[in-house]
Amino acid sequence: MGALVAAVHKNGKNVAPLAVNMLCELRHRGTDAHGIATPTKTKTAPTFDKLDSDINSPVVLGHNFSQIMTRDHVQPIQGNGFTLVFEGRLFPCPNRPGVSEAQEVAEKLAPNPLTKAYSLIENLEGSYVFAIAQNDRVIAGRDMFGETPLYYGENESVCALASERKALWKIGITDPQPFPPGQLATVDSTGFNFRAAKTLNNPPTTPVDMETASEALQLLLLDSTRRRVCDLESVAVAFSGGVDSTVVAALAKTVGLDVQLIAVGLEKQPEVMFAKQAAEALELPIHIQTYSMGALEATLAEALWLTEENHPVNACIAVPFYWLAETASKLGHPVLLAGQGADELFGGYQRYVTEYLKSGAQAVEKTMFHDVQNAYSANFQRDNQVCAYQKVELRLPFIDRKVVDFALRLPLRLKLKTENDQLRKRILRRTARDLDIPSFLADKPKKAVQYTTGVTKALQRLAKKQNLTLREYVNKIYNKAHSSRNVIY
Repeated sequence: MGALVAAVHKNGKNVAPLAVNMLCELRHRGTDAHGIATPTKTKTAPTFDKLDSDINSPVVLGHNFSQIMTRDHVQPIQGNGFTLVFEGRLFPCPNRPGVSEAQEVAEKLAPNPLTKAYSLIENLEGSYVFAIAQNDRVIAGRDMFGETPLYYGENESVCALASERKALWKIGITDPQPFPPGQLATVDSTGFNFRAAKTLNNPPTTPVDMETASEALQLLLLDSTRRRVCDLESVAVAFSGGVDSTVVAALAKTVGLDVQLIAVGLEKQPEVMFAKQAAEALELPIHIQTYSMGALEATLAEALWLTEENHPVNACIAVPFYWLAETASKLGHPVLLAGQGADELFGGYQRYVTEYLKSGAQAVEKTMFHDVQNAYSANFQRDNQVCAYQKVELRLPFIDRKVVDFALRLPLRLKLKTENDQLRKRILRRTARDLDIPSFLADKPKKAVQYTTGVTKALQRLAKKQNLTLREYVNKIYNKAHSSRNVIY
């Protein structure tokens, strides 16, 4: 786990100091070691001090490193005629003892990194981003769902990429954009040139009955979970007692892991206590962590700095995920499984029913596909950035190539009813029952994490005390958090 940065100077000047400056801004994503590389040379050190002292190149990569798995190694690494930073995971993980994802990818990239990088995105399942330094250019890519964050931008003198926008802001790039998922970019003195390698397409609907679909979905989810936990003996699960997190917990248990459920929320929240009842029904251990209003205010500022957004809904979701990752880390679990993606794939939001009634099945299917396609910017980037701060990897069993393709092909009637459907996600609830999950959990109505934890109402009360709307309050804390961190390293 760590932070990726890359820079190319448009006028051939040395960008090593800029790369180190970006790494300093992202020190929270990797604390064990730091490294930079030209196309022909790598250098690593335990601190930033003099990291760039003997590096002079218009093309530079950088990486901050925290070891999560024993196979993880310091980066950048030297390949055959190039250097590489690979940030993320392959699913399944490399099956050779001591070989990291970065090492395996470096082998796959030789001898033609540009062609092989295209093939890598096209064929390798995983949550990852990478940057390759070769000659006078950088080659960069991102997995097809965009689970691991990457941003890019340029100004009059430099083109750059980084795991978080704050690193690009630091060097004067004022409007960084998310790197598009499933794409490959060549970056040189002329700018960015993007090429699609493996992007999400909306497949035609396949006729299937509920029983057959549920059996198939269960097998696909079990396979997805196995591939995402093959390097683990135990795992933490972000748990609310809702159908998404309950299915993830049941899958992790079924594939043979020691499962630790984690539920978080403000003090005296009834939904948090419901999670305890749900855990007992699943016969799984649960750790419940509650927080005070004072802790909420402190966490909000930290979460807004990490996520780099002042959107109130995102803020109300980022806070519970910060707490989940914080608790998982304290309990000694570097990997957290969660149910993100289920609502978009299986019709979990009430707005889908509203659109169904108003505009028909074709319109809501289009909206759901758009939501899956854009989940990287709406959800995955935010959640990764708060979890990475705690040195916790977020892995998502629903975000799997085969699972997503299967879900997109399902008839809408297996997800929603046309009337006011209070449950929704019909196929996932059937699969939950097939996994022997009790009906009071399989059929529990959806309630979003920002409400089950009490965060939204609590922040609304804090805003009201200052005669502010929630949006105004979040924006105030956001501006304060970012201005207080605006330090030149």
